[in-house]
Amino acid sequence: MNSALNNLPENKIINGKEISAIVKSEIKTEVDKIINSGRRKPGLAFILVGEDPASKVYVKSKGKACEDIGFYSVTERLPESVTEESLINLISNFNTDDKIDGILVQLPLPKHINEQRVIESINYKKDVDGFHPENTGRLVSGIKSFIPCTPFGIIELLQRYKIQTNGKNVTVLGRSNIVGKPIANLLIQKEFNATVTICHSKTSNLKHFTLNSDIIIAAIGSPDFLKADMIKDGAVLIDVGINRVEDSESEKGYKITGDIDFKNCFEKCSLITPVPGGVGPMTIAMLMKNTLDSYKKIIYP
Repeated sequence: MNSALNNLPENKIINGKEISAIVKSEIKTEVDKIINSGRRKPGLAFILVGEDPASKVYVKSKGKACEDIGFYSVTERLPESVTEESLINLISNFNTDDKIDGILVQLPLPKHINEQRVIESINYKKDVDGFHPENTGRLVSGIKSFIPCTPFGIIELLQRYKIQTNGKNVTVLGRSNIVGKPIANLLIQKEFNATVTICHSKTSNLKHFTLNSDIIIAAIGSPDFLKADMIKDGAVLIDVGINRVEDSESEKGYKITGDIDFKNCFEKCSLITPVPGGVGPMTIAMLMKNTLDSYKKIIYP
């Protein structure tokens, strides 16, 4: 748990770090049974292009999760100057590799590479990131698909904490293809029955929507954007933001904060995800879940 939260009531915190550990433990138990039965391990391939520090940290964390759970994993590191064709050829090799159940190309990619073309080159049956148009279309249509890992993690938190969505008003701040759009599409499905509003930079009178929301999911990349006067008493707050802001009191010279003004919203809300330790850890856990499901042919028999 984030040390800044130590003096706060635990019953208000949605502890993603704790839930992600439980999810990964459940997956490891299943993988141990697979290995003990003499079958091959589930396999995940990572492709990292360039030297972006954040991307390197993310890929290392995902590789460590594979090691802890018992997956087979391989990481291909490519120079920033790599051609789009070379990258797509590598993906093609993984598409036909029987040891690989999931392929993850770490985004963002260098500007000379067409991200959409790269995503579409991944076999959608191994698209454990859930970004391929086939999976996107199936998600919108309510058909079984790979779900992008961060929205999948949010859903897992809502379910594990038994947070009611049926008939509830949900506002999603942000319309990205990675978080905003897929979580909205998930929550309007009959399984969840929420009434969902997506707000963005051009939304007029944002407070009108947030003050009427039972659940607010903030994914806009703006530090402490959602203030206490924008939420109603008892709202559930899900913070997807990860922002680095200057902090002279920190040894590193910065701190990580979310899109929600945690300190000032804490008293009014009923439940809230901290940053760090909330949604973030769930993203990797659900990547592992998608990979295991791919191995088991649950989504695409």
